[in-house]
Amino acid sequence: MASYNPYQQTPYQHPQPPQSQYGQIGPPSQYGGTPQPGYGPPGTPQQDQGYFPPQGQAGMNNDGGIGALAGQMGGMGLGGDAAAAYRPNKKKNRHAYHNLEQPSGPQQAFGAPSPAQFGHNSPDVSQQYGSDHPYAGQQVTQAMNQFPAPASAPFSPGLQAPNQGFRQPSQPTSAAGGPGVSQGKVDPEQIPSIPRLRDSAAQYYLDHVYPTMEQHLPPPAAVPFVAHDQGNSSSKFARLTLNNIPSTQEALTTTALPLGIVLQPLAPLQEGEQAVPVLDFGDVGPPRCRRCRTYINPFMTFRSGGNKLVCNMCTFPNDVPPEYFAPTDPSGVRVDRAQRPELTTGTVEFLVPKEYWAKEPVGLHWLFLIDVGQEAITRGFLQAFCEGVLSALYGDHQHKEEADGEQTNGDSPDIARRIPLGSKVGFVAFDRAMYFFNCNAKLDQAQMLVMPDLEEPFVPLGSEGLFVDPYESKSVITGLLQRLPSLFSRNKAPEPALLPALKATQEALALTGGKIICSLSALPTWGPGRLFLRDKNDLHGIETERKLFQTEHAEWRTMASKMVASGIGVDFFLAAASGGYMDIATIGHISAVSGGEIFFYPVFTAPRDVQRVKKEIERTVTRETGYQALMKVRCSNGLQVSSYHANFLQHNFGADLELGSVDADKALGVMFSYDGKLDPKLDAHFQCALLYTTAGGERRVRCTNTVASVSESMSEVMRFLDQDAIVSMIAKEAATRMTERTLKDIRNALTEKTIDILAGHRRTGSGSHPPGQLVLPENLKEFGMYMLGLLKSRAFKAGHEPSDRRTHTMRFFKSASPLELSLFLYPRIVALHTLPDNSCFPDPETGHLIVPSCLRASFGRIEDGGAYLVDDGQICLLWLHEHVNPNLLEDLFGPGNTNLADLDHNLSSLPVLETHLNAQARNLIAYWSSVRGSKALTLQLARQGLDGAEYEFARLLVEDRNNEAQSYVDWLVHLHRGIQLELSGQRRKEEGEGGGVGAGLEGAMAGLSNLIGR
Repeated sequence: MASYNPYQQTPYQHPQPPQSQYGQIGPPSQYGGTPQPGYGPPGTPQQDQGYFPPQGQAGMNNDGGIGALAGQMGGMGLGGDAAAAYRPNKKKNRHAYHNLEQPSGPQQAFGAPSPAQFGHNSPDVSQQYGSDHPYAGQQVTQAMNQFPAPASAPFSPGLQAPNQGFRQPSQPTSAAGGPGVSQGKVDPEQIPSIPRLRDSAAQYYLDHVYPTMEQHLPPPAAVPFVAHDQGNSSSKFARLTLNNIPSTQEALTTTALPLGIVLQPLAPLQEGEQAVPVLDFGDVGPPRCRRCRTYINPFMTFRSGGNKLVCNMCTFPNDVPPEYFAPTDPSGVRVDRAQRPELTTGTVEFLVPKEYWAKEPVGLHWLFLIDVGQEAITRGFLQAFCEGVLSALYGDHQHKEEADGEQTNGDSPDIARRIPLGSKVGFVAFDRAMYFFNCNAKLDQAQMLVMPDLEEPFVPLGSEGLFVDPYESKSVITGLLQRLPSLFSRNKAPEPALLPALKATQEALALTGGKIICSLSALPTWGPGRLFLRDKNDLHGIETERKLFQTEHAEWRTMASKMVASGIGVDFFLAAASGGYMDIATIGHISAVSGGEIFFYPVFTAPRDVQRVKKEIERTVTRETGYQALMKVRCSNGLQVSSYHANFLQHNFGADLELGSVDADKALGVMFSYDGKLDPKLDAHFQCALLYTTAGGERRVRCTNTVASVSESMSEVMRFLDQDAIVSMIAKEAATRMTERTLKDIRNALTEKTIDILAGHRRTGSGSHPPGQLVLPENLKEFGMYMLGLLKSRAFKAGHEPSDRRTHTMRFFKSASPLELSLFLYPRIVALHTLPDNSCFPDPETGHLIVPSCLRASFGRIEDGGAYLVDDGQICLLWLHEHVNPNLLEDLFGPGNTNLADLDHNLSSLPVLETHLNAQARNLIAYWSSVRGSKALTLQLARQGLDGAEYEFARLLVEDRNNEAQSYVDWLVHLHRGIQLELSGQRRKEEGEGGGVGAGLEGAMAGLSNLIGR
């Protein structure tokens, strides 16, 4: 489970809570509205390498005909596909160290401990779920936090308990006889549901670990799980779009699927998972292939009694260095394999010798570049930023000292370091000038030096005088940050000079590298590199709009390159004044190229957003961060890297990716193409090598090794698709194309890509079904909904949207992890007014939090008088119906709060009350906070008819018709029509949006007799 612990016992948190007055599944709630049926506790029954070809694309048809299709449909059910039965592989034991067939029981990989070694006698799952449940016969881990744990059989997201909404594959049903289908209507329960997928998978992985070799299909990205690394890297570090790869380019093209990998090399681990091993081979460095330079990994083999090391990428036989030699047993396995983490673990780190150094590695230097202009002061952003830095460096200890009225220096034994030993911090402020602060521990208070020269700025203190140990200089730093808002309180300079300040800080970090955390609250219109208002609403909706999504300023591009060359990453905290223009395309270019991040507050409001700023600064400083990074991705013979999609700098294709900094929340996508035919008798291998300097000052290489099978059977390829990786790759490439194509072209291309993928499956893997049925791949059932969410996102949606919002979302897509992207495209929604009494409390037997089931993102699920928490990984809304029960408001917000209008609209968190519902809501928020990316979870009220956030709530209901896009049901009908036209050879991609799709709708409706999931 996650490391947070929000469930500590309090007088109002009972392991077995008493009967509550709050509504539960079954009887109506006193707060009004009937509880949602079917949303009880989890488990309750209920390639073409490019997506944007040169020619025009047919897109979504937004005319009235499509919007009314749902009412014309006779029925839409969801059945199974008996033809999808697994075909056993005729080539036995063809893979180096794994078997891709469905295991009948726990299996053992080379170098992995056997189940007998674990000492567990786990009960059979059939005792919990029943003998006919798909999980029956698998081992249950008794203690999630005890690692290693017995590897369990694979979880199949398409297989659910009987009568749980998804029908069994062996029981296809027609629309006429399908459950939940009424005449003339479509039952939304029978179309693929993302909440149902997440809830069932989350329930399964509460009691099972994910064995990375035995189970080749990873868990859904938005589900917390404990991985057991058996030589194949955990999906937290790397997710392949296809875990069974076609042997030829022609075969891949017929599927229209992207062949790629989503990498998150520094991904955080969950409590109970084994730490990434750090290995030191001394001055000789880790063993590598002499030909392709691949690092030693579990899939390299030894021959000639251990004297030859055969590379798994290029098959070159290398001589084994004498210091690394060990004999092999009769089966060819090294006798010391079990004692060698590099031969048994998919993700490892190597300490590297000086030949890998670009400069002497030192602890990470953090430089806080603080906007002290008039806008930052009047808006309260300066105060919030200073509080956030204090919280990030000293945490709760700082607040405790303030309450006690005393301060101590860094030698206090009870101060826990929040950044590694050797890391240092520095502080620079700016408006129309620059202010450097000397925070030496020997001083009583910080000294300020003013730099008015903006044309040729320099560091008056020198890099050594500017950076100090934050714990040795704790009292000086604390005094500075507490006085900074009052020090500049009379500042009348509304125009900050940002680029000169960035130049000065780059010079300060040039010798060491490091990380810059910059705040900004107004468009920098002063000094060299001044910016101006480019978005005047005259370019929206036309071809030249894409110019607003990239910088045209040569000085800013040059500065970004200098940052990367110096090994510096830049994070920006941007607070727009009243939603004003900030030119994120130009300012954010530096963070995008350097591997940084933008935290954007489009309408910053104090005190509502203060807590969010503090938490996000704290996350930025305390997460695992490296700098001076180079990345190289290698793959097997027959494949080659075709493109990268992320935030990085690459001087020419084929060169290493350069990143000023890299952190635990950043991901990148890599696309592959064929340069030959793959041998189905061999595996395909992928290795990501990230060379970086840790925050503690060690130069390391983190190697992430991933393996996939190679097959000539398309049915086998379709069985091992990773839906989250496919959506991530498509989103990242679409974001890359925003500076090249019009938004209309991108929307059309995304629509056509969705149809191509589903039609490819229909053509290659479901020939036994009638032409009139919509057949979805078993592991891509929810793919259509994710793509609809992508089309409705701020980056690509039709209609007017400020360019800052579009650009910020575009950059987010390029660096987002699969977890963040999954939540962003389909939010999680929970009804607070119908929570069962035991929900959101620890299970008395297992200790796991009982997480309530999520609702579908549709207004049809919203009840009168309801209260709903909605979280998309970026913001969390508490939506309250205008007729919400006053008792519920009192239980959530405290006595006397019985009227919506009287609630504090600046609320950012729930008060701590001794009420059952309040404890449930806070526990749920704490749990959600642990299952998300870099953005902090703070509440924002969305009261019906009172708050502007209500429009944001409506936008998050992605299954409904909004943003000029279709509803989920209409979208599926639209996809089905496109698939039919494709299979009949009548689809015309060259027409505009909606072209080639709107004609002949009556024929499509006559043929759409059933929706079948495979």
